[in-house]
Amino acid sequence: MSANTFVALLMFLFPLAYSPGPGNAFFAAIGASKGLRAAVPALAGYHVATFVVTALIGLGMGVTILNHPVVAKALSVLGSLYVLWLAFSFIRAARAKASPRTESVPPKEQSIGFWAGAIVLLLNPKAYYILAVMFTQFLRPSVDDNVLTVLAITTVFTLNNLIAFIVWALGGRALTTLFRSERSRRWIDYLFAATLIAVAIWMAVPLFT
Repeated sequence: MSANTFVALLMFLFPLAYSPGPGNAFFAAIGASKGLRAAVPALAGYHVATFVVTALIGLGMGVTILNHPVVAKALSVLGSLYVLWLAFSFIRAARAKASPRTESVPPKEQSIGFWAGAIVLLLNPKAYYILAVMFTQFLRPSVDDNVLTVLAITTVFTLNNLIAFIVWALGGRALTTLFRSERSRRWIDYLFAATLIAVAIWMAVPLFT
C-alpha cells in the first residue's frame, strides 16, 4: 500500500469511525456506566470480529450476505433486537444504582463480555456494506498483492476503529466524572440507553425500504 493510498484510506475511515453508530454508542454507554476497564473484553470481541469479517470480505468471502437481501434483513432484525436488549440492560443498570442493595458492588466491576462486543459487529449488516465499499475503493486486484493488501487494509480499519471506540468510551466516562451525583449518572445511563434505542431503529430502517 502506497503512502498516498494509506492517507486516503485514513481520510475515508476517520468520519466512519468517529461518527455515531452502533459500536460508538455501545462503548460510550459502557464507559459511562462502568468505566473503560469494564469495556476491555467487549472491545476485544468487537475488534477480533472486525478483523475476521473485514479480511473475509476483502478476500471475496462475504458475498453471501452482500448478495442475499434476505440474509441482510435477518441480520438487521437480530441486530436491532440485540441493541434494544443492550439499551434496556443499561436502563436496568441505572435503576440498580438507585437501589441501596447494590451500593456494595461498584458498577465498574461488572464488565461486558467478549461475545457481547463481537455480536454488535456481527449483527450489523450495514458494516458489511461499508467494508465492501472500502475494498472497492482501495483494493486494486490488477496491481496489488491481494492477500497482503487486504491484511494491511484490514489492520488499518481495525486499529482505527479500536482507537475511536476507546475515545468514545473515555468520553462516556468523562461525562460521569463531570456530573458526579448519583442522579446525574443515572440520567447519563438513560441518555446512552436512548441513544442505543435510536441506533436500533436506524439499523432496522432497511426492513422498511
